[in-house]
Amino acid sequence: MKRPTQSDVAKLAGVSRATVSYVVNSSPDVPISSETRDRVLSAVAQLNYAPDARARSLRSGGSNTIGLLIPDLHNPHYWSIVHGVEDTVRENGYDLLLTSTSLDPEREARTLAGLTGRRVDALILTLSFLEQSKATLTHLAANGYPVVTLGNTSFNVDAVVATYRTATAQVMAHLLQLGHTRIGFIFGVGSKDLATNRMEVYQLSLSAAGIPIDPSLIDYSGTRIEDGYQAAQRLLSRTLRPTALLVINDWLAIGALRAAGDLGLRVPDDISIASFDDTEMAAYLNPPLTSVRSNGHELGRQAASLALERIQKPGRPIRRVQIEAELVIRQSTGRGSDG
Repeated sequence: MKRPTQSDVAKLAGVSRATVSYVVNSSPDVPISSETRDRVLSAVAQLNYAPDARARSLRSGGSNTIGLLIPDLHNPHYWSIVHGVEDTVRENGYDLLLTSTSLDPEREARTLAGLTGRRVDALILTLSFLEQSKATLTHLAANGYPVVTLGNTSFNVDAVVATYRTATAQVMAHLLQLGHTRIGFIFGVGSKDLATNRMEVYQLSLSAAGIPIDPSLIDYSGTRIEDGYQAAQRLLSRTLRPTALLVINDWLAIGALRAAGDLGLRVPDDISIASFDDTEMAAYLNPPLTSVRSNGHELGRQAASLALERIQKPGRPIRRVQIEAELVIRQSTGRGSDG
């Protein structure tokens, strides 16, 4: 198949080839409107165009910069990952180029396409919308570019993943052992591809305990603290409310804690709340939050180490690193009153 050129990108975007060159090379001296830039980056993504400068940079390792893409600047879990990456790359004499996609599928595709045009030596990617990124990642993998994915192993590149199945089973067993049989799940994720293993274990754990799965106890919320608050309000305002809530991350659990308080419910006396990620703030909430620790800092360090290894040894076999999540029990979970 013929490799796409800047002329192909220009034709699809409806701009000149020079404009494409200015955009993909991030020229600071030429003013480009955001609308034009978006059209060019969209065309880059559609055609899976990879600039020659990018290829030269990745092969030669000449920029001493690692690119990192995260989905959300607000969620502290991702900042733990950022710190782990940054600590490791700086220890090895590299700089970090950080970008976020705000959990928007089009922005993720454009941002990834834009990163392929920057002079970086490797990319570390936490992707939320795998289908939109599939063509670009497949191309990068086929050409041996140094890429590490965080959180999935869908592509033929180095990867670091946190494994949640065991810890999710543990947190469910913890809640069930406390006597909870009506366990709500606040499932606020940016993409349907994310956290499906945790949903599956939640449902399997209920079934194994002989508890029917009640779809009305699962709230598919958004990803902001306010979404966690509203989801908890909905679940806890039910006539037969849950006595425990499992929340997909600490960020949304903050909203759930506030919602419980606003409804006059005491945690954990009236409602138990457990979460995932165990970010630094979890231990300092009131009450301290039971949470599944995903070791974000270590995820970042491992991803950075794989990227640096790939730069030094481009021909080595693909590596996959798994980090087991672990349950941390604190004061936000207590004995249930389910009858």
